[in-house]
Amino acid sequence: MRVQSVVLASAIAVVAATAAATPALAIRGGVESAQAYSFMGSLQRPFDSPRADGHVCGVTLIAPQWVVTAGHCARNPTSAQAGTPRGWKVRIGSASTISGGRLVDVDKFYSYSPYPPQDGDLALLHLAAPVPSRPASLPSARPADGAPTRIMGWGVTCDQREPRCYPEHLREAGTVVQPAAECVLSGITARELCVGAKDGSVAATNMDSGGPAVVRDGDGWTLIGAVSGSNGDDQPVVYTDVHSYLGWIDGIVSGTSVPPDSPVPDMAGTAGLGGCSASVVRTAASRPGDPALLLTNGHCVQGDRPKPGSALADQPADIPVQVEGRDGYTQATAKATRLVYATMTGTDVALYRLDTTYAQLKAAGARVFRLATTPARAGDRVDVVSAGVGARFSCSVDAVVPHLREAGYQQDDSYRYDSKCGASHGASGSPLVAADGVTVVGVHNTGNDDGGQCTENNPCEVAADGTVTVHKGQRYGQRTTMLPACLAAGSVLDLSRPGCTLTRPAA
Repeated sequence: MRVQSVVLASAIAVVAATAAATPALAIRGGVESAQAYSFMGSLQRPFDSPRADGHVCGVTLIAPQWVVTAGHCARNPTSAQAGTPRGWKVRIGSASTISGGRLVDVDKFYSYSPYPPQDGDLALLHLAAPVPSRPASLPSARPADGAPTRIMGWGVTCDQREPRCYPEHLREAGTVVQPAAECVLSGITARELCVGAKDGSVAATNMDSGGPAVVRDGDGWTLIGAVSGSNGDDQPVVYTDVHSYLGWIDGIVSGTSVPPDSPVPDMAGTAGLGGCSASVVRTAASRPGDPALLLTNGHCVQGDRPKPGSALADQPADIPVQVEGRDGYTQATAKATRLVYATMTGTDVALYRLDTTYAQLKAAGARVFRLATTPARAGDRVDVVSAGVGARFSCSVDAVVPHLREAGYQQDDSYRYDSKCGASHGASGSPLVAADGVTVVGVHNTGNDDGGQCTENNPCEVAADGTVTVHKGQRYGQRTTMLPACLAAGSVLDLSRPGCTLTRPAA
């Protein structure tokens, strides 16, 4: 399995994604390019990059309206293999990421594999308008070991997530194709190349993903590889061998074998929240001018989790939130400014208050779910809608479990899903949406991974008579139907309201 992708395509810390043990020099061991390359480009997704220039990956022009990049650089909210992106742009033919060349919209993407970078880490991007620049040519054969090559990119120059680490000027270096044995740590395959110095002193680095390895071809350049993944510290880097995919590339570029767009699940109203999912919710009493509420799991809160038998209430928060539209792309932006409530006792829920009202979200076209007051019953269908994994799982409630115990916590009247329900890790905090598509009856929270009894990631079921049973592989959700009784006007929590049964914070 690949050690890592040499890319940072979401706003996560560079330090967590960079493989080099010492500060990297992008291109590591390289120099600033003295001139622009007509075929070299920067893929830019401002909503998906920590950089001011929006750069996430390198691309290579191979035809007036086609560029090649890594498959993992075509990552999208619903993990579609082919489709129409939103807000993707490519700057071609400039040594700068912020000026010069041509800035063109991307209107289609095609990934070779649904599982990059582990299998066929290559993608084609179609440009909305032709670029009048000389493209790189495609290779007629796989390059030999030792072949001299040039690598280039705008990868990070240090290990911190800071503007100084993000170069705006292209860097390049001369190096060679190494024998595959030099990249054995990555699990390199027959359709990949090992490129860079043996000691890693000259190599691609983080956010160079998708960028080219090229060889001289008369007065032009031939593309032989696209940056795929790291081979570990002080090592050369794995590139996808472009020659191995010429048939696939030609079929799409020529129009003779174009894959259909992948089905896209309806993700409207959901949001990613760290490693969890969330959804925008309201009660029947919510007013248009009230601050909107964001629902997730108690175990998904930032900082310390609520302790068994207790809860958290009215605490400060500062979390950017991107509310997704139907296609999974951002429909509205907000910030969670207050943790209204969180518990893992009785249920596993958390509510954040946003700095945006329900009326503002409606004006932005964002969906808002309605919190049910009546729980689901055995046999009811629910959709687990997960922004965290970009998927919508169609499930049914197999049973309502009297008690679910896990690592010192107990939840009551939990939902056990049918065995075919695919919701798992990464889907924590996802709303359980009833058949009407707008009513939330619960939130996904856990599953028994290993068959353990009542331990972390191994919840056990406790019947009314105290009998304990374990169902390895079983997944569960928790009720949210007790929340509306505890919410007052203005999205304010009031645990003293009649009918409010939520666990109180410790004194």
